[in-house]
Amino acid sequence: MDKTPDPMPKEPLYFNAVVTPHRSLSRAGFVVVISILALMNFSAGLVFLRQGAWPIFVFCGLDVAIVYWAFRSNYRAARAHETVQLSEDELLIRRVDQRGRVRRVILQPYWARLDMVEEHDGATHLFVRSHGRGYELAQMLSPGERATFASALQKALDRLKARPINSSD
Repeated sequence: MDKTPDPMPKEPLYFNAVVTPHRSLSRAGFVVVISILALMNFSAGLVFLRQGAWPIFVFCGLDVAIVYWAFRSNYRAARAHETVQLSEDELLIRRVDQRGRVRRVILQPYWARLDMVEEHDGATHLFVRSHGRGYELAQMLSPGERATFASALQKALDRLKARPINSSD
């Protein structure tokens, strides 16, 4: 897997988007939630400890540790992102997973076609297809956001394909 960043394209971009997973709780909110949970569990654990039920005090601390681990795992997964850039010469799709591994797909934009697939349960999938292969885009977005993303990318592709070709190139 390629870990080098993509060089900035020399020509202007017709489309440039970074897709990241949605996180409803900020890091500051995370600190507040863990602090409140730790205080509540520590207080409850002290009550049981005073009554001689010391194993419950241990489990109260274990609860906080498990919730902390779950949130940290969730934030680590949030490092994943996808970059979609459209220039005159290429449609670049760059995916970075939560571990920082990079996967790039470069397509010729004049052959690229978008395809929105809707399943029977209402879920949608956006594919960019070229030369018999399809690559799914914007998996981290909600169906509504995915439709907006698809519309913006399609407009950029249409604008690129409609521009006059310079015969001096």
